[in-house]
Amino acid sequence: MQEYKPFKEGKVREIYDNGDSLIMVATDRISAFDYILKNEITDKGAVLTRMSKFWFDYTQDVVPNHMISIDVNDMPEFFRKKEFEGRSMLCKKLEMLPIECIVRGYITGSGWASYKENGTVCGIRLPEGLVESDRLPEPIYTPSTKADIGDHDENISYERSVEILKEIYPEHGEEYAKKLRDFTIALYKKCAEYALSKGIIIADTKFEFGLDGDGNIVLGDEMLTPDSSRFWPLEGYVAGQGQPSFDKQYVRDWLKEHPDSDYTLPQDVVERTADKYREAYALLTGTEF
Repeated sequence: MQEYKPFKEGKVREIYDNGDSLIMVATDRISAFDYILKNEITDKGAVLTRMSKFWFDYTQDVVPNHMISIDVNDMPEFFRKKEFEGRSMLCKKLEMLPIECIVRGYITGSGWASYKENGTVCGIRLPEGLVESDRLPEPIYTPSTKADIGDHDENISYERSVEILKEIYPEHGEEYAKKLRDFTIALYKKCAEYALSKGIIIADTKFEFGLDGDGNIVLGDEMLTPDSSRFWPLEGYVAGQGQPSFDKQYVRDWLKEHPDSDYTLPQDVVERTADKYREAYALLTGTEF
């Protein structure tokens, strides 16, 4: 049996080369503030993989995606083990574009901090009088650069995203930047409306895109998971305050309250976080994890 080793390791995922395809394995690691924590969250990798599959299936009419299969029987024998089951995705190879495509439908987090300071979020002026967690009149696109592990992503303007892509793709950079923005907004609107019908507010999220061999833009990485999004319960939502969440904001909040934790979580926080991930999956998909 051929042995495989990941050629790339991210904060959460390990990526294996499978010739004309890739295998992405979502671990149970969790990151916050661009650091990998010392704890693992039980079942997290499997929740992320299955949730991404759900969304990829749901949005394939908006933009093609890189998913081929999450069945390990469709992968080399090396991956047909319990440790890979449920958390591995066979994917098309893409040339990833160097932009994180962030969309915000509600004002919270760093966006709220920026708005309080000068009335803008990532350089976009917003209406006066918004309060924390308010729904925005229209979702806004606030791209950023992609950072290496340990570095911070840098928020950039749409115009700067055009410049970055034109430097790499002189003939198509402007076209790619426009498509990234338009796909991001379209995906968010479709999925946020669906999630709302299931009792979840998607406050914001991020997408990553790449090019296939024919130069088409394809959605890659993960999609609308608790790692890449802010999920709030619709029940009890009241603008003007912070919201409870189904995502890793719970972990971020605990770390802020315990600055001397050395990025180590107590067991009750680990278990509560795992429960939140499973609950979000069940609400969105209608299937208990």
